[in-house]
Amino acid sequence: MKRWIATGLLALSALLGAHTAVHAAGTNFPMDKAPRLTNDQAALQHGAKIFVNYCLSCHSASFVRYNRLTELGLTEKQIKENLMFTTEKVGDPMVAAISPQQAKAWFGAQPPDLSLVARSRAGHGYSGADYLYTLLRGYYRDPNRPTGWNNVVFHNIGMPHPLWELQGERKPVFEKVDSHGHESEVFKGWEQVKPGLLTPEEYDRTVADLVAYLEWMGEPVKSSRVRLGVWVMIFLGLFTVVAWRLNAAYWKDVK
Repeated sequence: MKRWIATGLLALSALLGAHTAVHAAGTNFPMDKAPRLTNDQAALQHGAKIFVNYCLSCHSASFVRYNRLTELGLTEKQIKENLMFTTEKVGDPMVAAISPQQAKAWFGAQPPDLSLVARSRAGHGYSGADYLYTLLRGYYRDPNRPTGWNNVVFHNIGMPHPLWELQGERKPVFEKVDSHGHESEVFKGWEQVKPGLLTPEEYDRTVADLVAYLEWMGEPVKSSRVRLGVWVMIFLGLFTVVAWRLNAAYWKDVK
């Protein structure tokens, strides 16, 4: 009996240890709330354009085919003329321009597929969209890194800043605070070092559009599923009323 109890306690400790390890692997940096734009067609179209021009050179989205973008209000002609650079068939998946061998040689590892990145990056108290929105606005120059870039959300990130021309260069501002005799640094904000092609407000909106597209890409039918679910609930509510009144009519003469 004692052996079974000891085994159970060991399994529980392992489970709690795994949970702690997963939590520790996450980020402690506070996440900004990403604007919810998955129902904004213009934002999704702009996000698709940003993705193709700035992300698809290294990252694939192999679970999504180009012709799926017609669901965003684009025609196949518009897709072929403006969004297709790595293939000629509109029915092909969105595959990165760089080869896996080149990517591994340049970055040390193959860049991950981004088809489901918005769904896989959710954490404790924040969504995957919040994580990506904060990450893409958290880059700063770091001469100690091989790529010259670092990130306040993902420390020692291997990916260089893909949108640096749009955002420019910034540096984080930290303030030293004393807490119970221990000195630590608290993030206070950003200082613009070099301007980008966009203003800070324009850049934030661009990132929001890109994140909305990444979120849509992870589940293109989400909006339709939600709308269908609302109609199903309305139908069930009305059917419940009808069934209740019908039941009352059947049993009104039964004593």
